Amino acid sequence: MKKLLLLVLFVVPGLLVLTAFLPFPKSRLGPGHVISLRLLDRNGVLLREVLSDEGGRCRWVKLEDVSPHLLRATIAAEDKLFFLHRGVSALSMLRALLQNLRHGEVVSGGSTITQQLVRNLYPGRRNIWAKLREAWLALRLERTLSKQEILVQYINRISYGNQAYGIEAASRLYLDKPSFQLSLAEAAFLAAIPRSPTLLNPYRAFGAVKKRQVDLLTKMLELGLITKAERERARTEDLCLLPATERFRAPHFCDFVLGQVPMMDRKDLSAIKTTLDYELQQKIEILLRNDLSAMEGRGIGNGAVVVLENSSEEVLSLVGSRDFFDEAHDGQVNGVLALRQPGSTLKPFTYGLALENGLTAASLIDDSPAQFSTVEGHYRPQNYDRRYHGLISLRAALACSYNIPAVAVLQAIGPDLLYRRLQSLGFKGLKQDPGYYGVGLTLGNGEVSLLELARAYAAMARQGLFLRESPIIHLVRKDGKEAPAPIREEVERVFSPQVAHIITNILADQDARIPSFGYHNPLSFPFPVAAKTGTSKDFRDNWTVGYSPRYTIGVWVGNFDGKPMHNVSGITGCGPLFKDIMLLLHKGEAGTEFPKPKGIVTSVVCPQSGLRPTESCPGVVKEIFIEGTEPRELCTHHRKRPDAVITADDRKGEWAPSHFEISFPRNGDIFKLDPVLRKEHQRIKLRAVVPWTKGIAKIEWWVNGDKVGEAGSPFSLFWNLRPGSYTIKATAVRDGSPVESPPVKIVVLT
Repeated sequence: MKKLLLLVLFVVPGLLVLTAFLPFPKSRLGPGHVISLRLLDRNGVLLREVLSDEGGRCRWVKLEDVSPHLLRATIAAEDKLFFLHRGVSALSMLRALLQNLRHGEVVSGGSTITQQLVRNLYPGRRNIWAKLREAWLALRLERTLSKQEILVQYINRISYGNQAYGIEAASRLYLDKPSFQLSLAEAAFLAAIPRSPTLLNPYRAFGAVKKRQVDLLTKMLELGLITKAERERARTEDLCLLPATERFRAPHFCDFVLGQVPMMDRKDLSAIKTTLDYELQQKIEILLRNDLSAMEGRGIGNGAVVVLENSSEEVLSLVGSRDFFDEAHDGQVNGVLALRQPGSTLKPFTYGLALENGLTAASLIDDSPAQFSTVEGHYRPQNYDRRYHGLISLRAALACSYNIPAVAVLQAIGPDLLYRRLQSLGFKGLKQDPGYYGVGLTLGNGEVSLLELARAYAAMARQGLFLRESPIIHLVRKDGKEAPAPIREEVERVFSPQVAHIITNILADQDARIPSFGYHNPLSFPFPVAAKTGTSKDFRDNWTVGYSPRYTIGVWVGNFDGKPMHNVSGITGCGPLFKDIMLLLHKGEAGTEFPKPKGIVTSVVCPQSGLRPTESCPGVVKEIFIEGTEPRELCTHHRKRPDAVITADDRKGEWAPSHFEISFPRNGDIFKLDPVLRKEHQRIKLRAVVPWTKGIAKIEWWVNGDKVGEAGSPFSLFWNLRPGSYTIKATAVRDGSPVESPPVKIVVLT
């Protein structure tokens, strides 16, 4: 029994004393588990902070990166003898022990900064035995680290409440500033919190924290750490506490970025610097909300926008919905990634394949009633305007987005070819076999995402080079070293520069789209912009996707639950927002022309045949071609026919038609009045083909049965436009007999 008593009295304490000289395990001191992951925009703006393994926010800082006021306030608040003891303060421990024994529980800590750090490293229940273990480990820690190193560990690990660990996280959370900028008043305010982060929560007990701040300033004065004047200034300084709102900027974009980094890799990172421009993001979010508010009552609940920088394919902005927290409209759905039917936005790729397979921008396509065979039976497409336009050029068919020509072209080249090309352009949402979609693929009967569309259009902007988007600039490890961004696929050519340029030229042709969209529309810009709209079946989705030489923009509006909108087309639903964003991106810039690749030539053609014009053609237009594909054959539409006659004007032996007809406007043309231009300036030139000029001094022009004027050679007449439907005829007298042209019917819209 005596031996056991001696063992307890001498041997065990002796072993404890000896073990106090053992080094503290440094594996516990690494910052990895407490450092949170920060997502930053391209300029360093914090977008989101992902909680660390310890469930909080933490940014590791050095002593020299912290305000000296904070260090002095922390020592005054927690351990005024910090630089004098070796981990444990005997006087403080004895006082706390007596108080705890008197109450029968732990009511006083008496812990030094070193002991508090140990408690943070070894969390658990607080009792007398835990306090003894804490003191023992504190002695070991003091023999392992210097005072400065212990202070670094403490100010980076201690809790400041609201999931903020360390002074840097607390300073940015509560005061929105780095810790090296803290004033004396702010430093004392924050240093007051760690004593009891729950009770001294600035958002719930600001007055209590303020009272402790004043007490702490007085204590600092008593310790000679500050002067009386400094205390008085700090006591009266106003504190600008940041509202208790969670940092959750660009939420859909942040989710998208985190999805690009595997979870295992994420654990080793302290920061991800992204390509997002948050200032631009904020402006686009406002534009989207304003645009949707302006269309209230038209059944539109949501929208999405993505902006890419063409040369690098960096994501400058990604807005997934009107409001991430709007549950009524499924705000957490990311409209940039959601699969929807794209309407006519796939037509440019159909026509790109057509150019590869022998057609040109001047090739004529028949826009007449047609029926196509599909696996589901016969399919009869209709144009958006419910009209047919006869033979039209490929340029007009794409610019005006007529459906029948697009389906006819795809029928000729084959849906399989378009499907494979779309796959190479990154449209992974098209998961069915090509036969499932058939010729309707060009009209958008498959499902794609807004990001896929923007990515594919950006390839056209890069003259046919496909590149996957990049949302990350670089990664930062927890040790502070930079890590490379995730590897992207290599650049792939999907269209030749010449094909891409012709498609771009058509999509940027403001004159070519006038018959469908009018003179002034949201796709009209003071600088070159190639754009395409789309509307899915039953008005469930509106799209506008397009690009300038620098940027590609994709816009979608609709409802995530699939409810149809009220007669809202791509040009009216998305067009205005697309225009606002494009103008915002080019603010203060003149804009540049799309680069013209080698192998593109310009030639004149007859607009009614797409062939080389003759003297008999009523007019000519300029068109661009891939070198070697420009037409060689002379126009046959205006050359000799079986009933043609040669005239005295045919000095070069060209044959002219014998038919007396109106050459402009054409039957079925639609005109739209400009709401800004003065009415007297809104007119067209009526032109006629007169095969026999001998003996004809003039012709008369008639509109809806009323004579509007007469004209001698070359027999043209200006006529002012006004809303309505019109039948136009030309009459003449030849050899004493009246002759009349076939009537032409047109429509003028307001």
